[in-house]
Amino acid sequence: MATELTNLEILSTRAKFNSAVRHIKKTIGIMEDAGNKINLADLLYQIEDEEMDGSRSALVLNILLVDKMGYKTVSANLNSVVADISSLAKDFEKWKGIDLVAAYHHPELGLLVANPKIAEELAAFGTLRKRELLVVYAGKGNAPADDDCQRAAELAISLFQGSKVKAPSSFLRGNFMAKVPKKTAPSTPKASKTTKAAKTAKTPKKVAVKKTAPKPVIHEAQRVAPPVVTAAASPAAAPTGPVKMTPRYAVVVQNELFHNGNVEAWKRIVASYKNTYPNLQVFIYYDGERILDINSLFKWGKVKHGSAIEFAVAGSEIKDVAKLQRYLAQGASPQFEAFLRGPVNNVLKLF
Repeated sequence: MATELTNLEILSTRAKFNSAVRHIKKTIGIMEDAGNKINLADLLYQIEDEEMDGSRSALVLNILLVDKMGYKTVSANLNSVVADISSLAKDFEKWKGIDLVAAYHHPELGLLVANPKIAEELAAFGTLRKRELLVVYAGKGNAPADDDCQRAAELAISLFQGSKVKAPSSFLRGNFMAKVPKKTAPSTPKASKTTKAAKTAKTPKKVAVKKTAPKPVIHEAQRVAPPVVTAAASPAAAPTGPVKMTPRYAVVVQNELFHNGNVEAWKRIVASYKNTYPNLQVFIYYDGERILDINSLFKWGKVKHGSAIEFAVAGSEIKDVAKLQRYLAQGASPQFEAFLRGPVNNVLKLF
């Protein structure tokens, strides 16, 4: 009884209760579509819902694939780094007799889910890193999973780790074919016939004219920070589509030493970027290690002239990476002072 009450603590507040109800409704909607011919990873990929993050996806994978459909699972901590896995889709798409779902625990982005038969979905994994967890689910939709499913999951793990495998002929015959998913909105309750008729009624079409201003040409001498503003930039729209991560871009330190002024400049540049794009994340790396606190770059005392600091951006709709790289390069140079003007607590309007 005590254990049951502990599990129900999530329902103790209105906010948590409503969150649980929304998750249950979404899971039921996905459950209705998941089956013999629709891959669960495809469904998760199509859903444009910011609440369906990695932790929620993990719950859906377990309740549908493992608990309901009885899929076989094989997991492994990867023994090598694999830079390009999208090419593996050509091998997996031949496995028409097996339904496959891959889940990669990305060290920065959390759980990422993909149908390994779709190159676009695999590309969202980025580079598979050594010792990170990869789980493969293999089954036959609503039909009972068999020994072929177990074997398929094992061979899939081997393929992900760079081994060459030969798929049995039984893997090649079936209805689980790769279909490039199309983006859809989150599932909603079915509308009544009256509502549907109203929606299908012909209405005059409005043609929107999009006005775009010409892009200014920026010269080297003009690359300075704009003035500090007190008002926060307008927040970006909610993210849509799967979360992706850019490659790591190197910024070479042009100052004699990446000192406290450079650190403060970087902090304000990143804060400006995140203020404009709150749904995007900026990751910073030095010497192959992720930097959780930019101040540590100064405290280490190792970042000197000619050293390279790397950064990457993650999100579903990544923007202004080139501009961010340009500002970070200036922040790592003797011209860093341009980013330190104005009150400390204000946000720079750079993006």
